[in-house]
Amino acid sequence: PRFDKKDIMRWALDNIVWFILFLVILVFSVGIKGFAQWGIYRNIFYHAVFVGILAIGEALCIMSKEMDLSVESVLGLAAVVTAYLTGASADASGLLLNGFLTLGIVLFMGAAIGLFNGFFIVKLKISSFIITLASYLIFRAVGLVVTKGHGVIRLRPEVVAVARINFGPIPLLVVIMIAVYALFHVVLTRTQFGRHVYLVGDSREASYNAGIRVDKVLFGAFILSGVLSALAGWLLAARTNGSSPGIGMGMLFEAFAAVVIGGVSLRGGVGKLTGVFAGAILLSATSTAVSIVGMPPFYMNIIRGGFIIIAVLIDALISRIRPLLV
Repeated sequence: PRFDKKDIMRWALDNIVWFILFLVILVFSVGIKGFAQWGIYRNIFYHAVFVGILAIGEALCIMSKEMDLSVESVLGLAAVVTAYLTGASADASGLLLNGFLTLGIVLFMGAAIGLFNGFFIVKLKISSFIITLASYLIFRAVGLVVTKGHGVIRLRPEVVAVARINFGPIPLLVVIMIAVYALFHVVLTRTQFGRHVYLVGDSREASYNAGIRVDKVLFGAFILSGVLSALAGWLLAARTNGSSPGIGMGMLFEAFAAVVIGGVSLRGGVGKLTGVFAGAILLSATSTAVSIVGMPPFYMNIIRGGFIIIAVLIDALISRIRPLLV
């Protein structure tokens, strides 16, 4: 097929985050001593796993023109429940359940929380910002109640093994993250549900008129967000071989930043998971660079905020340019 200049421009606009990621990695590799090595690149992907999976669920909600602020607390609660049910320390339940049975339990829990959020948002027409903010507070507190504010350690070996297995030089956790991204990329680009997510986010009224079951799409987005958050929590418990009262703290803002940096518009109906993936890797690479150069970690919040502002400005610019390329 022949491509004209407008096709090339549209492709460049759709993939601008990848150009930014490549440029940032190049600058870090050249400018920071010790950055350009396989171990560092491996760690960038490894540390992006949890935020990366959270960001998929957040992206589904934002593409639907909603928002899920509870993802971090669902992750934290899932990690706490995993540790509580499979841990061997004094503050655990003592049940020592099989790790993969526990995975099923926390995924079901995540789906239930998503259903809870969806009920208030879809059926009672309450703002997703308000409901998921309330869920954020409630389920973070529930995690503290479960363990009485204590950490739990020494999980069953099959749980910990998930974070320690490698396929050659690539950690299993990274393989899982990439597989989840690939699955949901197919869902969004090849299924009716995925097409409806974009349509609902673009125009609720047009979606209703087209016969799309908007309520079903929104319920699906929030349930999947809960399931993905719970999966990330189970994997995080495996990685840390336990849980602590504040586990996952701050990941909401990182996931949100990855989504916005990745080109998902807050206006809904626009965005690709390939961009969200690049956004998560970009944040992880920047955090790694900050650590290597010895900057205090709180500088990372300034950088994240700067990235979000730049991403929003780019989104506004692209929204003006795109109509000219039709």
